[in-house]
Amino acid sequence: MGIQLAVFDIAGTTLHDESNVALVLQQAVKTAGVDVTVDEVNEVMGYAKPFAIRYLLRTKQHPRYNDDAYILELHELFVNNMKSHYATNPAVREKEGVSEVFAALKQKGIKIALDTGFDRDITNVILQRTGWQENGLIDAVATSDEVPHGRPYPFMIYRIMEQLEIASIAQVAKIGDTTSDLEEGTNAGCAVVAGVTTGAYTREELAKGPHTHLIAQLDELLHII
Repeated sequence: MGIQLAVFDIAGTTLHDESNVALVLQQAVKTAGVDVTVDEVNEVMGYAKPFAIRYLLRTKQHPRYNDDAYILELHELFVNNMKSHYATNPAVREKEGVSEVFAALKQKGIKIALDTGFDRDITNVILQRTGWQENGLIDAVATSDEVPHGRPYPFMIYRIMEQLEIASIAQVAKIGDTTSDLEEGTNAGCAVVAGVTTGAYTREELAKGPHTHLIAQLDELLHII
């Protein structure tokens, strides 16, 4: 029983990212009077962003870390700034060779999906900018606000499987550039859990997480799947 579905992360995995997500998240948290480093932000990269914001505030002992309305306010600021970045920044582009890898996997009869720690609003801006959906390169997308819990919970993968009628988790590969991606794929029971070492986390950092493969470039998947 071979792989029938490949689920990819977006920022840092399929979308070029120069720490833009981390910087925007850092700025949103800074409005709460909390100074965090990019390294501290990267620790929660890949998780649903409301969770990441709450976590960062809690680690800095901010008095309103448990205030849902306040977390939502900071998240809305993050979303607006992120949407603006993805809509207008000329540096926004897919990582090298992504469309070709998607096309090659589809030629093998493998369905392509995206899942992300972003919400649907940000994700739609990315899809419009990249044209992946318009070009028929992806079959499904799941965002963290569409499931009870985002990564490291496996619910986005299960949602995609349901949508695409994939019978077994043994037919699914998960690919991402953060520890939360690897935990998500492992918690789901994916047959392939591949960490991309050219994103938010280094090879050494990803090696500490659960995985079946570590790759530098997505085209290496064509030899794995």
